[in-house]
Amino acid sequence: MGGQTVSALAVTADDIAAAAVRLNGHVRRTPVLRSDAIDAIAGRRVLVKAECLQITGSFKARGGWSAISSLSPEARAKGVIAYSSGNHAQGVARAARDLGAPAVIVMPADAPAAKIAGTRALGAEVVHYDRATESREDIGAALAAERGLTLVKPYDDPLVIAGQGTVGLDLAEQLEVDRADVLVCCGGGGLTSGIALALERLDGLRVRPVEPEGFDDVTRSLADGVIRSNERISGGLCDAIITPQPGELTFPIMHALCGPGVVVTEDEALRAMALAFAHLKIVLEPGGAVSLAAALFHGDALEGDTVVTVVSGGNVDPATFARALETLPPPDPVGGTR
Repeated sequence: MGGQTVSALAVTADDIAAAAVRLNGHVRRTPVLRSDAIDAIAGRRVLVKAECLQITGSFKARGGWSAISSLSPEARAKGVIAYSSGNHAQGVARAARDLGAPAVIVMPADAPAAKIAGTRALGAEVVHYDRATESREDIGAALAAERGLTLVKPYDDPLVIAGQGTVGLDLAEQLEVDRADVLVCCGGGGLTSGIALALERLDGLRVRPVEPEGFDDVTRSLADGVIRSNERISGGLCDAIITPQPGELTFPIMHALCGPGVVVTEDEALRAMALAFAHLKIVLEPGGAVSLAAALFHGDALEGDTVVTVVSGGNVDPATFARALETLPPPDPVGGTR
């Protein structure tokens, strides 16, 4: 795609390699899974990078550790602050705890209860806000100034992008395919842009962002060549990847390196969650399942006999997961599902 040259971007492949050194021994190298049943539904081979099995249940553990491990001892002692609906919150809280830094997390009041509880269990102070009427950025900036905290942004931070890009380094070593679309669950673009940078030298692997219907700001921004915003910033099922617009740092990377976006429905995300549980034996949250939904139900938008999907998180409330499982067909009398 057009846009800035790679050399002019805010993050480089060297930054991702440096992040990988800092992360070594502190995050998991998650597996790449596949299933004959999933392949049959998709009509092609589907390789699933299971970041839902990452420490804290999502890829966000990578960016959190990358950023906080880079701070000076003085900055760590003062503490960090982040804003997040839950996955970045837990990634930052876990890294802060293990690196000896106090953590304050600004979370929407309507965030899934499991994510709020998980963040508190990791030792962080949680400050709630109303995402429809209040600005998390303003709240975070005010608290950072008042307490001398370092802000760790959820996606528009070079160190966070570099940490997320280590997923791409994993894939470069784990995949044995020459050509494939790499589908990535996308909110603000930290994971998508990081993976795109990490895979940039592998011409046959094209990274493509996947978003839920109604929150497709990245897809529209890539199509138009300029940053576009969402009309809504709350209310969707895929809370983990609902953002107002692409990041100022992430968008130029995606514009330079990514293929066109794919948009899926919430119902498709729920069905993908159920099928992942049935055939891959993994638990996904809606926002972490949209990439698999694209592979399963939007094959006409994809190219090649193989597709790679990065399923980005599994921190889901029981009620939402039960709703997803209701989409499975009834058991076949001879075993399995119809």
